[in-house]
Amino acid sequence: MDQSLIFDFELIKKYDKSGPRYTSYPTAVQFHEGFAEPEYRRWAVWTNEQSQAATSPTPLSLYFHIPFCDTVCFYCGCNKVATKDRTKAMPYLRRVFKEIAMQAALFDNDRPVDQLHWGGGTPTFISREEMRELMAVTRRHFKLHDDDSGEYSIEIDPREADTGTITLLRELGFNRISMGVQDFDPAVQTAVNRIQSKAETLRVLQEAREQGFKSISLDLIYGLPFQSATSFNRTLDTVIEFDPDRLSVFNYAHLPEMFKPQRRINEAELPSASQKLDILSQTAERLAQAGYVYIGMDHFAKPDDEMAVAQRNGTLYRNFQGYSTHADCDLIAMGITSISKVGHSYAQNVKTLDEYYSLLDADKLPVYRGVELDQDDLLRRAIIMEVMCHFMLDFSQIEKRYNLLFADYFSQEIGELRHMQKDGLLTLSETRLEVLPVGRLLIRNIAMVFDKYLRQSTKQRFSKVI
Repeated sequence: MDQSLIFDFELIKKYDKSGPRYTSYPTAVQFHEGFAEPEYRRWAVWTNEQSQAATSPTPLSLYFHIPFCDTVCFYCGCNKVATKDRTKAMPYLRRVFKEIAMQAALFDNDRPVDQLHWGGGTPTFISREEMRELMAVTRRHFKLHDDDSGEYSIEIDPREADTGTITLLRELGFNRISMGVQDFDPAVQTAVNRIQSKAETLRVLQEAREQGFKSISLDLIYGLPFQSATSFNRTLDTVIEFDPDRLSVFNYAHLPEMFKPQRRINEAELPSASQKLDILSQTAERLAQAGYVYIGMDHFAKPDDEMAVAQRNGTLYRNFQGYSTHADCDLIAMGITSISKVGHSYAQNVKTLDEYYSLLDADKLPVYRGVELDQDDLLRRAIIMEVMCHFMLDFSQIEKRYNLLFADYFSQEIGELRHMQKDGLLTLSETRLEVLPVGRLLIRNIAMVFDKYLRQSTKQRFSKVI
């Protein structure tokens, strides 16, 4: 599979619009409060029935949201609780423990946990003893792997990982790690309130390697105050020298009306759209020269990384943590604002600590909204995921799986794709769609063609595709 990338600045300008990131379809915009705990429980039962009928138990994926942060990064759009009071962690974790028990009771206990992720916030905000207890409670209620074969990952802020933290995480069973960097330039760090030295980052990275973590990923952000192609190139020098297995290079979406911390960023100090493109183009070029392949969206990986291999094998998938190598799992998400994917449904937990505590103290699951997928949703999700993950679509496979004629069902969409074909983004035949290297940066635009809900509304707010 060709995993290369070509920049065409004129096409990027032509297709410059906002759109979903497609970590789910339908997207969270379609979630509604008519879906709550009873509907979630019904889908959990359904997945058990499907698991029992299968040749082997259907695996699970677990996500835990740890919302606490010691300081606020001004660019952040995540659900977090900024506090220096570490005693706030245990009241939250006690409710998470209860949610673990309640969730585990819904699923057959022979279903293995193939994937586990702690996200945030800052997962390492909690103490080492609290980390041990969280993993112990999880292991008590769910069937975790003991042989290091699961994909167990955690997000790390190097400033919150002192000596010994990485050793502990490896002992607890984590074997993949992602670290926030964003930018090493001092002026940029000051402007976004994230002061993080190269030495801090390198220390954690080296410890992760010494402890045998299977994959180490670094996160960068372009579009922050004071960034330029020249300044970001210096950050790339350091990152390439660090030699991580994966890189995520995110586009900063300035939406201060939605995310209050962003109001502390001076909009006049942000790079222009053309400067952002220069940064991204340079980044893609330098990472290619360093041996990384483009996975899609914001992700780059070494050719032998399991994510790059999964893409070549046609088994890559997207979920709420981004790209994943486990498409067959039911995702159970715990903690505030987390989103589960169970059966043909998505379910989101309440967003505030008070709501979360109140519901769990009343022996209720904290699900407050979600959506059930109909057959058209399942069809379009399969198409969007295939395009987003593998840059191609075999119409015959869709026709066989969903018992339809692709050209008839998607006649309007094919018309739109033909315009993209004329622009050189893709090739289109009677049996196949294939995204060309010049169209891969615009993969969200191509996926959006199949989004029925996006077509029906013009009032939805998403980030820019580039």
